This record gives sequence, C-alpha cells and structure tokens, in this order.
Amino acid sequence: MRRMKARIRRSVTLLLGVTSVMLITRAAAGAEPPAAIPIRFTDAQRQATEFIAYDQATTLTPGQQSIMQQGLSAVPAPCCAQYSIATCCCPCNLARSVWGLSKMLITQHHADAALVKTAANQWLQFSNPHGYSGDACFTGGCNRPFEQNGCGGMDGAHVH
Repeated sequence: MRRMKARIRRSVTLLLGVTSVMLITRAAAGAEPPAAIPIRFTDAQRQATEFIAYDQATTLTPGQQSIMQQGLSAVPAPCCAQYSIATCCCPCNLARSVWGLSKMLITQHHADAALVKTAANQWLQFSNPHGYSGDACFTGGCNRPFEQNGCGGMDGAHVH
C-alpha cells in the first residue's frame, strides 16, 4: 500500500511538473490558442458587400472604436502595406469589408481586439488565398478583384 501511494505521489508530481513546464513555455512564447471566430466565410464578394454595408450603417462607441483600432492596427493593409488595415491609404472595398467585419464582431459578438485581429487576418486570407503583395493601391490594383491581388473596387455597391 505504501509503495502504491508513493507511486501515485511521484506520478502526480511528474504530471504537475510537466503541466507547469508546458504552461510556462506557452506563456513565455506568448502563444495562446487561436480564437474561433463566430462567422463562417463562404463567398468573398457577397460577404464583402454585406460587411461594407455593416461598416456604413454602424457607428461604434469610443470603447468599441478603441477595440477595433487596437485589433486592426497590428495588421498590415494588404493593398498598401506601409499602412495598417485600421487606416489603410483609402477606403477601398477591401479595407471597408474588414472594417465592417470588425464592427459586426464587436457589436454583435462582443469581440475583443485579439478576436478582431484574428478575424481580419482570416478574412484577408479567405478573400485572396494566394496572398496580397501589399502594393495593389500603387500598381493599378484598385479595381482588380480580391483574388487577383486587388482592392475589389472603390464602390461598395460594386465589389469585384
């Protein structure tokens, strides 16, 4: 019986030690599990139009605006990478779709800045799986479709 208790104590001690090392390693690396966004991306053109409409129709409170700014300021604008997607260089359809998505997440799903950032990155990846060059605004890409490294146009009613 004493041997069994000793083995159990050693096992628990070992388990706690391994768990502690894993938690310390994860914290040191700044790694957190990726947040699951509550919106499923299915059709870039249709959803961009929806997100742009939400952007136009929604005014955030100062606190909500701060969440959006904090989440998006760390994401380079895919069409003009010297800016963040929070500001972009102009209100193109790509930027406005990200802004509308962010507003929707904040107002309807109480998203924090981390979730806004995650969702913006996932939306940008979905809208152009090949990736953006970061210079579309300066190379004639304003009216190109998202999937062709473009901004999707400048008129929210006509997303390319």
